[in-house]
Amino acid sequence: MTFTERAWERTAPIRAAIDELPFIRALADGSLTGERFGYYLGQDALYLGQYARVLAGAAALATDPDELVFWAERARDAIVVERSLHAQHVDLAAGAAASPSCAAYTSFLLARRFGEYGVLAAAVLPCFWIYQDVGASLLAVAGDPSAHPYGDWIGAYADPAFAEQTLRVRAIVDREAAAGGGPLRERMLAAYEQASRYEWMFWDAAWRMEGWPVRGRTAQPRRPVM
Repeated sequence: MTFTERAWERTAPIRAAIDELPFIRALADGSLTGERFGYYLGQDALYLGQYARVLAGAAALATDPDELVFWAERARDAIVVERSLHAQHVDLAAGAAASPSCAAYTSFLLARRFGEYGVLAAAVLPCFWIYQDVGASLLAVAGDPSAHPYGDWIGAYADPAFAEQTLRVRAIVDREAAAGGGPLRERMLAAYEQASRYEWMFWDAAWRMEGWPVRGRTAQPRRPVM
Protein backbone atom coordinates (compact mmCIF):
# COMPACT_ATOMS: atom_id res chain seq x y z
CA MET A 1 0.00 0.00 0.00
CA THR A 2 1.39 3.40 -0.95
CA PHE A 3 1.50 6.32 1.44
CA THR A 4 -1.38 8.12 -0.28
CA GLU A 5 -3.50 4.95 -0.30
CA ARG A 6 -2.89 4.66 3.44
CA ALA A 7 -3.82 8.32 3.93
CA TRP A 8 -6.99 7.86 1.87
CA GLU A 9 -7.98 4.83 3.91
CA ARG A 10 -7.21 6.54 7.22
CA THR A 11 -9.44 9.50 6.36
CA ALA A 12 -12.38 7.37 5.17
CA PRO A 13 -14.59 8.54 8.09
CA ILE A 14 -13.90 12.17 7.18
CA ARG A 15 -14.74 11.56 3.53
CA ALA A 16 -17.93 9.74 4.50
CA ALA A 17 -18.90 12.71 6.68
CA ILE A 18 -18.26 15.07 3.74
CA ASP A 19 -20.56 13.03 1.51
CA GLU A 20 -23.31 13.35 4.13
CA LEU A 21 -23.05 17.11 4.53
CA PRO A 22 -26.29 18.97 3.76
CA PHE A 23 -24.36 21.36 1.51
CA ILE A 24 -23.00 18.52 -0.64
CA ARG A 25 -26.37 16.78 -0.86
CA ALA A 26 -28.18 19.98 -1.83
CA LEU A 27 -25.47 20.86 -4.33
CA ALA A 28 -25.84 17.44 -5.95
CA ASP A 29 -29.61 17.56 -6.43
CA GLY A 30 -29.65 21.25 -7.37
CA SER A 31 -31.73 22.34 -4.38
CA LEU A 32 -28.92 24.44 -2.85
CA THR A 33 -30.07 28.03 -2.52
CA GLY A 34 -28.30 30.73 -4.47
CA GLU A 35 -27.57 32.52 -1.21
CA ARG A 36 -25.66 29.57 0.23
CA PHE A 37 -23.85 28.88 -3.03
CA GLY A 38 -22.88 32.53 -3.30
CA TYR A 39 -21.56 32.49 0.25
CA TYR A 40 -19.54 29.38 -0.54
CA LEU A 41 -18.04 30.83 -3.71
CA GLY A 42 -17.17 34.08 -1.95
CA GLN A 43 -15.30 32.16 0.74
CA ASP A 44 -13.71 29.89 -1.84
CA ALA A 45 -12.42 32.92 -3.74
CA LEU A 46 -10.82 34.19 -0.54
CA TYR A 47 -9.38 30.74 0.07
CA LEU A 48 -7.92 30.55 -3.43
CA GLY A 49 -6.12 33.85 -2.99
CA GLN A 50 -4.17 32.34 -0.10
CA TYR A 51 -3.99 28.86 -1.61
CA ALA A 52 -2.14 30.29 -4.61
CA ARG A 53 0.54 31.52 -2.22
CA VAL A 54 0.73 28.05 -0.69
CA LEU A 55 1.23 26.47 -4.12
CA ALA A 56 3.86 29.07 -4.93
CA GLY A 57 5.53 28.04 -1.68
CA ALA A 58 5.59 24.44 -2.91
CA ALA A 59 7.25 25.66 -6.10
CA ALA A 60 9.89 27.42 -4.00
CA LEU A 61 10.63 24.24 -2.05
CA ALA A 62 10.70 21.94 -5.08
CA THR A 63 14.13 20.82 -6.24
CA ASP A 64 12.91 19.18 -9.44
CA PRO A 65 12.44 21.76 -12.25
CA ASP A 66 9.35 20.00 -13.61
CA GLU A 67 7.72 20.04 -10.20
CA LEU A 68 8.59 23.70 -9.75
CA VAL A 69 6.77 24.45 -13.00
CA PHE A 70 3.83 22.23 -12.03
CA TRP A 71 3.26 24.03 -8.73
CA ALA A 72 3.74 27.45 -10.30
CA GLU A 73 1.15 26.64 -12.97
CA ARG A 74 -1.32 25.44 -10.35
CA ALA A 75 -0.77 28.68 -8.41
CA ARG A 76 -1.60 30.62 -11.56
CA ASP A 77 -4.69 28.47 -12.16
CA ALA A 78 -5.93 29.20 -8.64
CA ILE A 79 -5.98 32.92 -9.41
CA VAL A 80 -6.73 33.13 -13.13
CA VAL A 81 -8.80 30.06 -13.98
CA GLU A 82 -10.63 29.28 -10.76
CA ARG A 83 -11.45 32.87 -9.86
CA SER A 84 -12.82 33.50 -13.36
CA LEU A 85 -15.26 30.64 -12.76
CA HIS A 86 -16.24 32.14 -9.42
CA ALA A 87 -16.73 35.56 -11.00
CA GLN A 88 -19.53 34.13 -13.15
CA HIS A 89 -21.59 33.64 -9.98
CA VAL A 90 -20.44 36.20 -7.39
CA ASP A 91 -18.95 39.67 -7.23
CA LEU A 92 -15.34 39.08 -6.20
CA ALA A 93 -14.91 42.75 -5.38
CA ALA A 94 -17.75 42.76 -2.84
CA GLY A 95 -15.33 42.77 0.09
CA ALA A 96 -16.37 39.60 1.95
CA ALA A 97 -14.34 38.69 5.03
CA ALA A 98 -12.89 35.22 5.52
CA SER A 99 -14.99 33.05 7.81
CA PRO A 100 -13.41 31.40 10.87
CA SER A 101 -13.14 28.09 8.99
CA CYS A 102 -11.63 29.72 5.91
CA ALA A 103 -9.14 31.68 7.99
CA ALA A 104 -8.16 28.58 9.99
CA TYR A 105 -7.67 26.43 6.88
CA THR A 106 -5.60 28.96 4.98
CA SER A 107 -3.51 29.76 8.06
CA PHE A 108 -2.77 26.06 8.48
CA LEU A 109 -1.66 25.71 4.86
CA LEU A 110 0.34 28.94 4.81
CA ALA A 111 2.31 27.84 7.86
CA ARG A 112 3.39 24.65 6.07
CA ARG A 113 5.27 26.74 3.46
CA PHE A 114 8.13 27.21 5.89
CA GLY A 115 8.64 23.53 6.68
CA GLU A 116 9.33 20.36 4.74
CA TYR A 117 8.40 19.88 1.10
CA GLY A 118 6.77 16.50 1.74
CA VAL A 119 4.63 17.86 4.55
CA LEU A 120 3.49 20.80 2.43
CA ALA A 121 2.64 18.53 -0.51
CA ALA A 122 0.67 16.23 1.80
CA ALA A 123 -1.19 19.20 3.24
CA VAL A 124 -2.37 20.44 -0.17
CA LEU A 125 -3.27 16.99 -1.50
CA PRO A 126 -6.77 16.89 0.07
CA CYS A 127 -7.74 20.06 -1.79
CA PHE A 128 -6.94 18.20 -5.01
CA TRP A 129 -8.05 14.68 -4.16
CA ILE A 130 -11.16 15.28 -2.07
CA TYR A 131 -12.42 17.93 -4.49
CA GLN A 132 -11.82 15.61 -7.43
CA ASP A 133 -13.63 12.77 -5.64
CA VAL A 134 -16.55 14.94 -4.60
CA GLY A 135 -16.76 16.45 -8.08
CA ALA A 136 -17.00 12.99 -9.66
CA SER A 137 -19.71 11.97 -7.18
CA LEU A 138 -21.66 15.17 -7.78
CA LEU A 139 -21.50 14.68 -11.52
CA ALA A 140 -22.80 11.13 -11.17
CA VAL A 141 -25.85 12.42 -9.26
CA ALA A 142 -26.38 15.63 -11.23
CA GLY A 143 -26.24 13.99 -14.66
CA ASP A 144 -26.02 16.48 -17.53
CA PRO A 145 -24.09 19.51 -16.20
CA SER A 146 -25.75 21.82 -18.73
CA ALA A 147 -29.10 21.12 -17.11
CA HIS A 148 -27.87 21.66 -13.55
CA PRO A 149 -27.94 25.12 -11.92
CA TYR A 150 -24.35 24.68 -10.73
CA GLY A 151 -23.17 22.44 -13.57
CA ASP A 152 -20.21 24.61 -14.55
CA TRP A 153 -18.71 24.36 -11.07
CA ILE A 154 -19.36 20.62 -10.79
CA GLY A 155 -17.93 20.01 -14.24
CA ALA A 156 -14.71 21.88 -13.42
CA TYR A 157 -13.86 19.58 -10.51
CA ALA A 158 -14.93 16.42 -12.33
CA ASP A 159 -12.74 17.33 -15.31
CA PRO A 160 -10.20 14.66 -16.40
CA ALA A 161 -7.43 17.28 -16.42
CA PHE A 162 -8.04 17.97 -12.73
CA ALA A 163 -7.91 14.22 -12.05
CA GLU A 164 -4.52 14.10 -13.78
CA GLN A 165 -3.25 16.93 -11.61
CA THR A 166 -4.42 15.03 -8.54
CA LEU A 167 -2.46 11.97 -9.64
CA ARG A 168 0.63 14.16 -10.10
CA VAL A 169 0.37 15.50 -6.54
CA ARG A 170 -0.16 11.97 -5.22
CA ALA A 171 2.99 10.81 -7.00
CA ILE A 172 5.00 13.66 -5.45
CA VAL A 173 3.66 12.86 -1.99
CA ASP A 174 4.33 9.13 -2.37
CA ARG A 175 7.89 9.76 -3.50
CA GLU A 176 8.62 12.13 -0.62
CA ALA A 177 7.12 9.66 1.87
CA ALA A 178 9.14 6.76 0.46
CA ALA A 179 12.36 8.77 0.59
CA GLY A 180 11.80 9.99 4.13
CA GLY A 181 11.89 8.18 7.44
CA GLY A 182 9.08 7.16 9.73
CA PRO A 183 8.90 10.49 11.59
CA LEU A 184 8.54 12.43 8.33
CA ARG A 185 5.80 10.10 7.12
CA GLU A 186 3.92 10.63 10.37
CA ARG A 187 4.16 14.39 9.97
CA MET A 188 2.94 14.09 6.41
CA LEU A 189 0.05 11.88 7.45
CA ALA A 190 -0.91 14.28 10.22
CA ALA A 191 -0.87 17.21 7.77
CA TYR A 192 -3.00 15.30 5.26
CA GLU A 193 -5.52 14.29 7.91
CA GLN A 194 -5.81 17.79 9.35
CA ALA A 195 -6.31 19.33 5.91
CA SER A 196 -9.04 16.74 5.26
CA ARG A 197 -10.82 17.89 8.42
CA TYR A 198 -10.60 21.46 7.20
CA GLU A 199 -12.23 20.38 3.93
CA TRP A 200 -15.22 19.14 5.94
CA MET A 201 -15.28 22.33 7.98
CA PHE A 202 -15.20 24.53 4.89
CA TRP A 203 -18.30 22.93 3.34
CA ASP A 204 -20.10 22.77 6.68
CA ALA A 205 -19.40 26.47 7.19
CA ALA A 206 -20.94 27.24 3.80
CA TRP A 207 -24.20 25.52 4.77
CA ARG A 208 -24.35 27.46 8.02
CA MET A 209 -23.12 30.64 6.31
CA GLU A 210 -20.67 30.88 9.15
CA GLY A 211 -19.77 34.24 10.61
CA TRP A 212 -17.57 35.36 13.45
CA PRO A 213 -19.32 34.85 16.81
CA VAL A 214 -17.89 38.03 18.33
CA ARG A 215 -17.22 41.24 16.46
CA GLY A 216 -15.03 44.09 17.63
CA ARG A 217 -16.09 47.70 17.68
CA THR A 218 -15.25 49.64 14.56
CA ALA A 219 -12.08 51.59 15.22
CA GLN A 220 -12.49 55.35 15.41
CA PRO A 221 -9.95 57.54 13.64
CA ARG A 222 -7.40 59.00 16.01
CA ARG A 223 -7.36 62.71 16.56
CA PRO A 224 -4.13 64.43 15.64
CA VAL A 225 -1.90 65.28 18.56
CA MET A 226 -1.89 69.03 19.15
